[in-house]
Amino acid sequence: MPPVDIRRWHRLFGIALTDLFADTSWRVELEKELALKSQLLDVAIIEGPGEAPAVPEGLPDGLDGLRAHNLLTYKSQHEALTAWTLDELIGHYVSYRKLTSPKDALIPEAAFGLFAVATRFPEGLAREVTLKPAGPEGVFDVPWGARHIRLVVLRRIARHPRNAPWELFSAEQDRLRDGVMGYRARRRSAMALLRALYQAYQLEDPDMAYTMEDFLREERAALLNDLTPEERQRLIEGLAPEDVLRRYSADDVVKGLSPDELRRLKDRLDRMH
Repeated sequence: MPPVDIRRWHRLFGIALTDLFADTSWRVELEKELALKSQLLDVAIIEGPGEAPAVPEGLPDGLDGLRAHNLLTYKSQHEALTAWTLDELIGHYVSYRKLTSPKDALIPEAAFGLFAVATRFPEGLAREVTLKPAGPEGVFDVPWGARHIRLVVLRRIARHPRNAPWELFSAEQDRLRDGVMGYRARRRSAMALLRALYQAYQLEDPDMAYTMEDFLREERAALLNDLTPEERQRLIEGLAPEDVLRRYSADDVVKGLSPDELRRLKDRLDRMH
């Protein structure tokens, strides 16, 4: 097995949140630089101006009560959420607050929310500090100095369609299946996220990759059906025959094509072989 790429998981997690807040007044910034020496905050979810909806409908558990600035640290299935992780999050908060505040006054504390999202339950942290249940299953509040941090454990959240963005990163077969079936991309371009997740899981656990491949096959067929005959023909003409049949079933390819288009497709395949 090739070495695990931790940053890949962090990047994909941030992209999922970017799609979740698409077409709203909020922006999502990934791997935000906070110092001259590289100190990257995983995700910042920031309220912005405009007439777009204040927050997306059906946010996953744990993201309720967003503030104007929400700083989030994430730990994948390969990493433990520890006390040091939360110390770092507080440090990021201090740096971020200084960087974004006007010169004459700091942005009020109440404008900031701190979040930690972990795939695995933090057993070690739970022995050091009380994790207070915060309503939904798998969501906790963690007192940390003068601040409170909202903790979301992806393998303990409720299995519900609203939690599909979380379940995509659960690294558990059944939850992943729920996630891919319940996931509703805000933008069609977000399908690239699912393809990237498929590749990541394929490298680490082919069984979970198979779950996502079924979903992606259906999505590819649905995308093809949405195209006009002209768009479908242009797509087909841009691919080699073996690539067409690798991406789409034969039935999907010919569905909706006119007799003339079918004849042109047959002629092209004959020439290629």
